[in-house]
Amino acid sequence: MDRNDIRIHEFKRIDLRGATIIDGFPSVGLVSSIAANYLIKVLDMEHIGIMDSVHFPTVSLIREARPLSPVRIYAGKKERTGDQIVAFISEFQAPPNLIRPISYTMVDWALEQRCKMIVSPEGLVVDPELRDSAEISDVVFGIASTQRSRELLKQHGIQSFEEGVISGVAGVLLNEGRKRDFDVITLLAEAHPDFPDARAAALVLEAIDDLLLGIYFDAKPLFEEAQRIEEHIREIQKQAVTKKDNKGAPRPSMYG
Repeated sequence: MDRNDIRIHEFKRIDLRGATIIDGFPSVGLVSSIAANYLIKVLDMEHIGIMDSVHFPTVSLIREARPLSPVRIYAGKKERTGDQIVAFISEFQAPPNLIRPISYTMVDWALEQRCKMIVSPEGLVVDPELRDSAEISDVVFGIASTQRSRELLKQHGIQSFEEGVISGVAGVLLNEGRKRDFDVITLLAEAHPDFPDARAAALVLEAIDDLLLGIYFDAKPLFEEAQRIEEHIREIQKQAVTKKDNKGAPRPSMYG
């Protein structure tokens, strides 16, 4: 499988020069999915396209009586202050064989559109001994693909992520950004791996606001909205769990 197996179909062509892309593919604690969903809502972003592949799940998400593809692209308006935001969003976990093609296609499209940066909100797995305790850190860490983007993190006081592993789409995006000298930033907050973590998503959203938007996020509704989104994502994933038919044979999983 290569990047040609993944295609982007645009419903509406708009000028995205200088925009920042948010990677909303599922991560630890669904931090990226919750963050991207919240930004789409609060910024009133428009559905402008989809990422598609014969390897994607054969489902349609229905919202407000409209069909939606498993991977969607939304774009915000150009603002006088702050970055224009584009979000790739999906509720489904990509299998290993799709991670590289998805990531390469995102970077290809970002360069084609002359976007300036990709930002991946991510969760750091919480030490089991700290779960359900008050010791979980509120610090947001950052790692960047270029010296330019490392300077941006430093200017905004975001602590550097010094040692560890970043996997999945976010990890490939970082490597691809370094290879192509394209700015990619991953923002990480400690998150519970076993359920959607609204708190971690809220922390990363505040860092995104500081880095890119320059608007005031009122923390209380942000947490409340994140809670609603995580319940929505949990329900979608619950419906996507492999079931058995009447004969006991397993039905196809969402990704296969």
